[in-house]
Amino acid sequence: MAYTTINKSTAHFNTKVYTGTGSAQSITGLGFRPDWVWGKNRSTSNYHDLEDSVRGATKRLSSNVNDAEATETVNFTSFDSDGFSVGSGANVNGNGNNIVVWNWLAGGASPSQTYTVKVVSDSGNKYRFDDFGTSAVTLDLQEGGTYTFDQSDSSNSGHPLRFYTASDKSGGEYTTGVTTTGTAGSSGAKTVITVAASAPTLYYQCSNHAGMGGQANTNSTFGSSNFSGNIQSTVSANTAAGFSIVRWSGSAANATIGHNLGAAPKMIICKDTNDTYNWGTYHQSIGNTKYLYLNSDAAEATSSSAWNNTTPTSTVFSVGNAGATNASGTNNMIAYCFAEKVGYSKFGSYTGNGSTNGEFIYLGFRPAFVIIKRINSSKDWFIWDNKTSSINPTNSYLRANTSGVAGSYDWLDLVSNGIKIRNTSDGANGSGDTYIYMAFGQSLVGSNDIAALAK
Repeated sequence: MAYTTINKSTAHFNTKVYTGTGSAQSITGLGFRPDWVWGKNRSTSNYHDLEDSVRGATKRLSSNVNDAEATETVNFTSFDSDGFSVGSGANVNGNGNNIVVWNWLAGGASPSQTYTVKVVSDSGNKYRFDDFGTSAVTLDLQEGGTYTFDQSDSSNSGHPLRFYTASDKSGGEYTTGVTTTGTAGSSGAKTVITVAASAPTLYYQCSNHAGMGGQANTNSTFGSSNFSGNIQSTVSANTAAGFSIVRWSGSAANATIGHNLGAAPKMIICKDTNDTYNWGTYHQSIGNTKYLYLNSDAAEATSSSAWNNTTPTSTVFSVGNAGATNASGTNNMIAYCFAEKVGYSKFGSYTGNGSTNGEFIYLGFRPAFVIIKRINSSKDWFIWDNKTSSINPTNSYLRANTSGVAGSYDWLDLVSNGIKIRNTSDGANGSGDTYIYMAFGQSLVGSNDIAALAK
């Protein structure tokens, strides 16, 4: 069994705690440019603020409500090289308030992606990528990203793929950041483009023939086209840390969606950004026939319309026709997908015993961020981190499904290799109750520990 070792967990997840000023400020010292930020004012009752680099800064979703995406310029205003900037909004910068922001790195500013190109007969010759079922699709390419179009397949013979600034190739070939190798249809043939900042909308076409290609959007927002599912998605993926952000147009029908993690997601948090559907949530411990809502304290529920009774694979996850996971085609869906990485992240379940000597949850690392949710009966989604409560017992918490202020309660200890439950509260330790958790690491196991875990 192969494992990915992450040498520095804070290069992939980090928590920032700061005091709001009510005026625009930049928060630095994060250690990376975040792709997903989840912020909350701990001092006052304000909405959670969840934004990401695929939709773009200023596009807010809130985990405590089912509201559609809102465009706001007063909360997160940009994702920066070593942190983020905020405006005057109370959600993440209330004057004198204590603010927490949890940050994840997805694909970052310079992704690399390879597409296998074939030429098929589809009302004339057309380019097709990664054997996707549709030809001449519109591509999403990220500024700063490097994209390799592999034309080794023999069907490419006589059809070199090139880029242009007009679909009819008027104005000539676009060559900024473009290199070509070999002869189309022969081994090693490829066209590589590193998309320049502020690059124009491009069109990929055959240099010898007309009408074979399509549009290539060059986006300042992040993410690249993915063709693993039967619906084209746009994905920003960090395979080393097991985290990807996935966007697609809903189909209101059973579908598969590519996530680009290279490993099966253990947890998926999904939202229709255009409508007031709930936050559909998958967790490996409840399986593919059930779902939870992140914005609700409700217990797990059963329905095939959420995940189509199908477990995620290393390339795709499946959705049904539920609005929470795959609303109609006029709606944009966003999903945050998490694969498990030894020594960094873990997603599991446990049974409470109702004792002050509660369950010990072995993680193999010291947790920096934990969410726990009772699933057999209603209860909130409780959140702890190692920055807002740096000593044990870890008694400061927030709830993902409410706008409430931070609470104080001696729930648990965050220890060197896991979580020790220390209280009888049914929020985390009701006798006979079942709980799921997600956890990310503060410190990592070494190679010897990984070898031991593999046994």
